[in-house]
This record gives sequence, C-alpha cells and structure tokens, in this order.
Amino acid sequence: MSLPVKEISIPIEIPVTPLSRREIKQLETALIIGTMFRSDVVQTILSSEEFTTWLDSLAVAAAALAMDKAGYPISRIAEELGRTEATIRKHLRGETKAGKLVKETYEMLVKGELKLSIPVVESAKPEEVEKLSKEVEELKRENAMLKSKVEDLRSRLKSIGVNIERIAENVSQIKKIVEESEKM
Repeated sequence: MSLPVKEISIPIEIPVTPLSRREIKQLETALIIGTMFRSDVVQTILSSEEFTTWLDSLAVAAAALAMDKAGYPISRIAEELGRTEATIRKHLRGETKAGKLVKETYEMLVKGELKLSIPVVESAKPEEVEKLSKEVEELKRENAMLKSKVEDLRSRLKSIGVNIERIAENVSQIKKIVEESEKM
C-alpha cells in the first residue's frame, strides 16, 4: 500500500535575466530545484549509480546558465565555478545531460510553465495505520511459528543423524563379526 503524494507549490518571482548577484543565485536555485523535481529527472536521479557526480554536474550547469543569462563571459563563469571553459560551453550548449535538462527547465521558466513544487507524502489515515499494524502483527506471529518449525526440523535432523551414526556403528560391528566368522 503506497501513501498518497501531493505537491506543495512555491510561488516566487524568478528573474530570467538576472541583474544582481542575488538574482543570479535565485535563478540558479530555481533551475536546480525546478530540474531536480521534474518527474522525468526524478526517475533518472533515483536510478543513477553516480548520484553525487550527476548532482554536481546539475549544479554547475544551473550556475553557468544563470551567470550566462546575467551576461558573464564564459572565462569568468569557468573561473568562478572552478571548471574549464570547455566544460562550461558544453553545459551551456546542452551537450551534457545536466546542461540539456537545465536548459529545458530555463525554457519552461521563460514560458511560465515551470512550477516549483516539492512532493510531500501525506500522512496515512488511522484506519490504514490500524490495518498495516494488524498485518505486521500477523506477519510477526507467522514468522515466530516458522522459526519454531525450523527449530523442530533441525532437532529432528540432528536426531536422525545420531541414529544414522549408531546404525553405521552397528553395521560396522556386524561386518567385523561376519569377517571373523568367515575366517574360522
């Protein structure tokens, strides 16, 4: 049973052509959040084995685009972000996955299509919690019963093993007696 998810929208004004350092940070933040919470991107993030590398690339692409829209030259963007000019160009042209996604998010922002929203899991209803609690208790009882059966089977196997050893010893003794009697 999955819990319902709703989205909380954050109404804020984002400058698409920033004029100050503060506005650059606002645009950068909007691009990061807007990109990360797109449904297609959430799936990519969840299935990515290199999540931290991908997230860093996304942050660099968002910062580069925000600075570019403020009119910063590529050399200054590269210097401030600690990346090569070639890397910054690739992000800005959309040649990297992160650059492409950030660029798409920026276009959505320009067109007024970008809603900054955060998915929130709604709390479960009391009857759902009670139902799940009963299921958990039932599973605990079943687990205890199965553990008891496993212990019983182990005990039986041990007993069978002891009996097999006794039978093997008896067979060995009978074999010796038969061999001795044949020699006579």
